[in-house]
Amino acid sequence: MEMTRRGFLIVTGAVGSGVALSTFGLDLGPVRAYAEELDKAKRLKAAKQVTTVCCYCSVGCGLICSVDKVTGKIFNIEGDPEHPINEGSLCAKGAGFFDLTEANKYRLRKVLYRAPGGMDWEEKSWDWAIPRIARLVKDARDKGFVARNAKGELVNRAETIAHLGSSNVDSEECWLMVTKARALGMVYIDHQARV
Repeated sequence: MEMTRRGFLIVTGAVGSGVALSTFGLDLGPVRAYAEELDKAKRLKAAKQVTTVCCYCSVGCGLICSVDKVTGKIFNIEGDPEHPINEGSLCAKGAGFFDLTEANKYRLRKVLYRAPGGMDWEEKSWDWAIPRIARLVKDARDKGFVARNAKGELVNRAETIAHLGSSNVDSEECWLMVTKARALGMVYIDHQARV
């Protein structure tokens, strides 16, 4: 296709004007954000709405998950205004629920290992990690079971390892983790949910 002189001048003038305006500090960020909100509003209208309950504590706040009908993936989670408990409001954990879905690009997806004293992370497999964790816990328990009670009996107490729970577990998972930690003889058990 042949370009005329007039067409060439129009295109170069438009490009030159755009470059000039961008150097004057014209911020298009709010316009882009508004456009993204319009796109999200259209997606919300077309999405399948699924209700569920937040699992983080015993309150049981209601959530609405917006699921893309084409991909089947959640793209938005918000409080359910018709739920009798939370009436649409959410605590910090409930509001951050979306970050636990596969939409979070920063979610840990592989085993990373850094050797003691090392500076670099190495990618490992679960087949390597699980036996290593089990071996380290067993070694710590074998060395740690040295406490004795008043009768001189060896007690089930491993003071060289600890367990720190996560705020992203529900009540049932927390119970299982604490039961496991107690069975292993751990006495230093803490949980982040109270933070």
